[in-house]
Amino acid sequence: MSDQKKPGISRRDIIKGGAAAAGLVTASSLIPTRFAIGGMAKVKVGILLPYTGTYAKLGTNIRDALQLRIQQNGGKLGGREVEFVNVDSEAKPPKAPELTNKLIKKEQVDFLVGPVHSVVGMAMVKMAREAGLITIIPNAGANQLTGSLCAPNIFRTSFSSYQIGYPGGKAMLEDGHKNVVLMYWNYGFGKQVSAGFKESFLAGGGNIVKEIPTPFPKVDFQAYLTELAALKPDAVFTFYAGGGAVKFVKDYAAAGLNKSIPLYGAGFLTEGVTAAQGEAAEGVRTVLHYANTLDVPDNLSFRAAFRVATGNEADVYAVQGYDAGSLLVQGMEAVQGDTGARADMIKSMEKSIIDSPRGGFTFSKSHNPIQNIYLREVQNGENRVLRTVQEAVEDPALDCKIG
Repeated sequence: MSDQKKPGISRRDIIKGGAAAAGLVTASSLIPTRFAIGGMAKVKVGILLPYTGTYAKLGTNIRDALQLRIQQNGGKLGGREVEFVNVDSEAKPPKAPELTNKLIKKEQVDFLVGPVHSVVGMAMVKMAREAGLITIIPNAGANQLTGSLCAPNIFRTSFSSYQIGYPGGKAMLEDGHKNVVLMYWNYGFGKQVSAGFKESFLAGGGNIVKEIPTPFPKVDFQAYLTELAALKPDAVFTFYAGGGAVKFVKDYAAAGLNKSIPLYGAGFLTEGVTAAQGEAAEGVRTVLHYANTLDVPDNLSFRAAFRVATGNEADVYAVQGYDAGSLLVQGMEAVQGDTGARADMIKSMEKSIIDSPRGGFTFSKSHNPIQNIYLREVQNGENRVLRTVQEAVEDPALDCKIG
């Protein structure tokens, strides 16, 4: 890391180092016999991510960054060697129970990491809750995962849909846009992002000229864009991702709307797809918790290390996987490698300070990141950070019953 501190040790840990060292012998003597006997056994980390299909790149980057972080910690967690058990989720919800069961019961993993897809995540989390297995979600953003489905053993190192929608309203109001059209893919996640946007935008005095939900996953946007042009709003806020985002941004520019109606969206409108969007993406503004160009030391060092390790460029998905690794490192150090000390490990993880490439963050009571959200603009094919829209954004998670 940029300040050359020992990997896995937070700034808080450095301050506490002297006191921790003084108590080391006493703490070690308290480790249960069952752990002392099997102390050299490898820690099994089960990873449920997509390695084939549409989301394969996302899954691969999360996995590679997670493994990079643990390699930087000497390839160990709590002083023990690590075995990764990788399972391809294929991003197919019907397969989620079977694959999760394989990791929990057949492989008997010590930790579970995944998934990318939110509906896969809901099935996975329900089973992990029942098993009490410490689980880290490195992407899936459905509010429920740290909301109604929250549990002491479930953590998320990515975002909630609320966090990539709510700050969008604030950003547009600050930019002077008060009359906007809201467009989004009409499915669960798209609806949640849009609800977050509306909450802040309307409370700030904004007016939604019209809300236009479009069928998911269809990418026939022409009729909607014709309607949008006739409405003549100050700007438009959207949620589209992947191939849909590429098509939408290209169609938007082809219709000439980018010349008269500024285009905004949740970060995935341009995240990882600017090369495919080309010139059409120039000037598009989005809100997200990360940007490749974010100027913080931990980001620069992380991107260099990821490039050396994989030959690829890091992205927001890699960051989320890397931070899942940091959380595992801190949790296991707190219990000196005793995977059976789950309650103590959870308490430590709840208090973790993650020195992330996105900027440092902590965890909310529901175990979701409390993190900065940035306004970005595509300039010369890159998402450039214009400003921090909102610091320490916390998902309220009103239906989480932890504590």
